Amino acid sequence: MAAHRKPKYFPFGGQAARTAATLALASAATATVFQGTGHAAPRPAPAQVRAQVDRLYEEAEAATEKYNGAKEQVDRARAAFDRLRDEAARRTERLNRSRDALGAIATAQYRSGTLDPTLQLAFTSDPDDYLERASLAEKIGDRQAATITEVRREIGAVQRLRAQSEDQLRELRTHETELRRQKTTVRSKLSAARELLGQLDTKDRARYEADVAAGDDSATDAGSTHGSGTGAGRGDQDPAPGGPVPDATGRAAEAISFARAQIGKPYVWGATGPSSYDCSGLTQAAWRAAGVTLPRTTYTQINAGHRVSRAELAPGDLVFFYSGVSHVGLYIGGGRMIHAPRPGAPVRIAPIDQMPFAGATRIS
Repeated sequence: MAAHRKPKYFPFGGQAARTAATLALASAATATVFQGTGHAAPRPAPAQVRAQVDRLYEEAEAATEKYNGAKEQVDRARAAFDRLRDEAARRTERLNRSRDALGAIATAQYRSGTLDPTLQLAFTSDPDDYLERASLAEKIGDRQAATITEVRREIGAVQRLRAQSEDQLRELRTHETELRRQKTTVRSKLSAARELLGQLDTKDRARYEADVAAGDDSATDAGSTHGSGTGAGRGDQDPAPGGPVPDATGRAAEAISFARAQIGKPYVWGATGPSSYDCSGLTQAAWRAAGVTLPRTTYTQINAGHRVSRAELAPGDLVFFYSGVSHVGLYIGGGRMIHAPRPGAPVRIAPIDQMPFAGATRIS
């Protein structure tokens, strides 16, 4: 005998069923939203934000130095390309003049017609006149041959210059691509740092920005900027690591004097003055004021002089930081330097133990 089951009861059917399902899903979603709101992730601790922001600024500065290096290569490649292009244009103009000269000679010969020299001598009534004309024709022929040789030489030179220009243009495009990549990296790091700072409440962010603007060494900055301007202020006479600090002299004194005059100017990545600087832009400008040309980036400036140990530091030395040699300052004695720290932090005096020391070089 067949089993009898009680039929299931469906209170809604058709459109009514679909409407009920939609309302149920909406209620569940609403409940989830309110539940999520009630358990929102807590704000990160200010110390965590500061550490992450500091790391992002360090990475941005490393990318800035790579950007500076790429820009230097772009400038060199563009200058070389422009020189080749100008030289090719001059050579082409010379080539065209030589071609025009050949065309004029050919036209003149066509219009005058030519007879075999033996027949010309037979028909002439004045052999002396013929010989004079023949001598002149020979000179014209020599000149024509020289012009042809010049044309051939110029064609070869123009072809070589155009090939070199194409190679130089490809190199320029490669450096421009790297420049854009590093520019994007810098901007993304700085943008991420700003977003992190936005997670701080108003009070914590104001405190952080005030600390960055003032620097940990703010108490000593004011008193140290009123010395002789050459690294000989009283604060600069503190013992340096390894012994007494000699006064800065000569070009080192001039470089320090220039750097002191920049204190308070803003940090701007990629800037070389006179109104703003990045770290290597400041040291380059300071030594340029002393008559010395330095390379543009930290990782090339460290090889611009001869290396010295931390114990041997003297005023005017360049001091470098971080494992990637991504930051540089100008040593002024007493364990301190003048440097352009980072966005939001103006050019200032700071202790060299504020960052991981990577090396130093002395500009001779």
